[in-house]
Amino acid sequence: MTQDILFDASRLLSRTDRSAPTGVDRVCLAYAEWLVEHPDYRMVPVRSRHDQLAAVDPRWFRDCMVDLRSRWTGSPSDRALNADERRLFAALEAEQPTTSVIGDAPDPHQPKAKNKTRVWKQYFRSRRVAAPPPAQLYFNVGHTSLNTPEILTSLGAQGIDRVVMLHDLIPITHPEFCRPGDGAKHRRRVLTALHHASRIVVNSRYTAHELMAFAERERLAAPPIDVAHLGLEPIFLKGEPSAKRRPYFVHVGTIEARKNLAFLLTIWRRLQEKMGDQAPRLVLIGRYGWENEAVLDHLQRSPNLQGLVHQVENLPDTALADLMSGAQAVLAPSSVEGFDLPAVEACALGVPLIASDIPAHRELVPQATLIDPLDGLGWLAALEAATRRRPDAPPYCAPTWKSHFQSIEDHLLPPLAAVPAPG
Repeated sequence: MTQDILFDASRLLSRTDRSAPTGVDRVCLAYAEWLVEHPDYRMVPVRSRHDQLAAVDPRWFRDCMVDLRSRWTGSPSDRALNADERRLFAALEAEQPTTSVIGDAPDPHQPKAKNKTRVWKQYFRSRRVAAPPPAQLYFNVGHTSLNTPEILTSLGAQGIDRVVMLHDLIPITHPEFCRPGDGAKHRRRVLTALHHASRIVVNSRYTAHELMAFAERERLAAPPIDVAHLGLEPIFLKGEPSAKRRPYFVHVGTIEARKNLAFLLTIWRRLQEKMGDQAPRLVLIGRYGWENEAVLDHLQRSPNLQGLVHQVENLPDTALADLMSGAQAVLAPSSVEGFDLPAVEACALGVPLIASDIPAHRELVPQATLIDPLDGLGWLAALEAATRRRPDAPPYCAPTWKSHFQSIEDHLLPPLAAVPAPG
């Protein structure tokens, strides 16, 4: 007998116009695809609206999933590189540094434009809001629909188990790295999950530790907490660079304060002063986030970094894996992480990783070169040595979505035998 499972698709539906995913976006799509393909469970997509869940047409949502997968992880023919991306690849192959390839920085004084043509908004405006059907379980893996408790309490009143994934507690534990107000907003989400979720899934033991510490400070009894490391897209499980390039390093992730990129760019200026024409290049792959003024000052105004440091965003996975595979090392100097998917992807690709010595990295990538995120001389020495000779990447057993979902299925999904017969 097929069992219905509600899947909160709110986050994925808000990403239908994006050409590249965040780490949380990848998790949402992986869960949706797993539930769609499962032989014993039927995914019922729902979305949040005015603190209520509304059903989404499953056929239409499946088309959205196919489109997202094609754009985010498709073959090179699915999206050709744009002009800036071609300039970047050419700059990395050039013998001498050329002009830096830098994306347009956001203007903090310019109000954010609202795209009224987004498909999902048109679709939702055009259809009557329908309540979701009865189900045994509700999955929320995107931090959405948790700002108020109404949705989870309503599901609980219907006897539906509520499984929520929390990716980190960084806005609560490190609010100085986040946008003003994000700490209070995320605190409400975590409290909602602690009070009203049947179970909570986290991506690392470190996130579990932070969650339990938060619950203890709030004097709350947490529901069962399950740790399940995230899986990787197949394209990151193997890779070879498509071209020979001058020595360069790669950082992957949103350009925001906790990524410690202002520190990294200060190191890069010193590398240029020490190594001159032999200085390596650096590619920052990710969109601009918040609290990034210091990074922008380096990128736009430092003469030492012109032609050495580049920034691009929204790369398709094929180009991203190619750039990572050819790097001297992938860099992850973050001050704090809950999981750090790019660091795990680098190790899975067999690329050397130089990362900050923080709990998440010690748990997930202990074989990497780990350096204190404030140790400037240590980072300088490691980068100079890796420029002159690419380090060997130690063997690494990468986490997979298969093992992740096997753990979820074993511990969280109700057995089919427990489902009452029709009528």
